Amino acid sequence: MQYKAIISDLDGTLLNEEHKISDYTKRTIKKVIDKGVKFFIATGRHHEDIDFVRNGLNLDSIFITSNGCRIHDGSKNKLIGHDIDEDIIKGLINLDIDEDIHKNIYMENEWYIEKENDYLDDFVKDSPFIYEIIDFKELKSIKSPKVFFLALEHEKLVDLKEKIEKLYPGQLNITFSLETCLEVMPKGISKGYAIKEVLKKHDIKLEETIAFGDGLNDLEMLKTVGKGFIMGNAHDKLIKELPNNDIISTNTQEGLAKKLEEIFL
Repeated sequence: MQYKAIISDLDGTLLNEEHKISDYTKRTIKKVIDKGVKFFIATGRHHEDIDFVRNGLNLDSIFITSNGCRIHDGSKNKLIGHDIDEDIIKGLINLDIDEDIHKNIYMENEWYIEKENDYLDDFVKDSPFIYEIIDFKELKSIKSPKVFFLALEHEKLVDLKEKIEKLYPGQLNITFSLETCLEVMPKGISKGYAIKEVLKKHDIKLEETIAFGDGLNDLEMLKTVGKGFIMGNAHDKLIKELPNNDIISTNTQEGLAKKLEEIFL
């Protein structure tokens, strides 16, 4: 199969342990793009939080963000946008939860949290997009693509996931990007959904596309494309869900770039 497009997750996949793109990875991706292959990003991050990737790779392609809730073109024009029902958002941010769990909400151009969280520092140190600490009760009109919860203890988030599913059965897409991060999006919206929309715009078939990911929020994406590669550092549950998918080297070993070199160069 001659592949025409590549879709890559960011954290744990394209980015190394310092949340940066290695020089080797940059060079490899440029060589692949120069051969006429499309390269797209699909991330759980906010669309304001990916300029360091866009600029680092000199990409002018479409970007999928907030796990498929937002799709922007190379000029940052919004092509597609999906938001959680406002009543559900209010319910989520007013949930009585364990004090060790941190609530986060993405708005169109803002990221709000309720209290300081040192865990986030690694993710924001190279980005101009910084969270703002506010009292969620002060939010009047809420338009949000994604609400997410952070905690160092995975089991606390597992319990929260079950609680949200019972409160809003069949109304949301709830998944883990990391064991420490539980993400909530509108029903039916995922990276897999967004990829289908992006490929239509480029007249590229799903079977002509490969993808790379490491988290459960990459599940639909890896199932949707012609060939989905799982990172060696992937979530155990992702590996169990996709037993027939190839597992490659970890993000710290530049697994994505090595696989691209093997396939395209």
